[in-house]
Amino acid sequence: MDVSSASELTGRRCQPCEGGVDACTLEFSQQQLKSLDRWQLSDDGKLISRRWQLKNFVGALALANKIGELAELEQHHPDIHLTGYRHLRVDLTTHAIGGLSENDFILAAKIDALSEAGAA
Repeated sequence: MDVSSASELTGRRCQPCEGGVDACTLEFSQQQLKSLDRWQLSDDGKLISRRWQLKNFVGALALANKIGELAELEQHHPDIHLTGYRHLRVDLTTHAIGGLSENDFILAAKIDALSEAGAA
């Protein structure tokens, strides 16, 4: 797997993953995140996260719902956390392999494009 730009990632679709493939290495994940600089890699390298602070609850909920719709289209589902009425955090990992897959980076790039398009 090669490191891709954000625009290359948004042009791809998430692929079904039921296990049986290796998770991305820590080194690959660190390199890939250079094109997704709003995302943070967990210390163990198994998860990426992004945070938003929205104006209000309605805005935070609207973005969470848009992300949920996108995730359903891609059939790759993040953990979405809405706290303090306007703080949103999205965590991406591929549960079936216990770490990161290309799907996580694809969805992260698409979430970035969605939030930049005015949903945030």
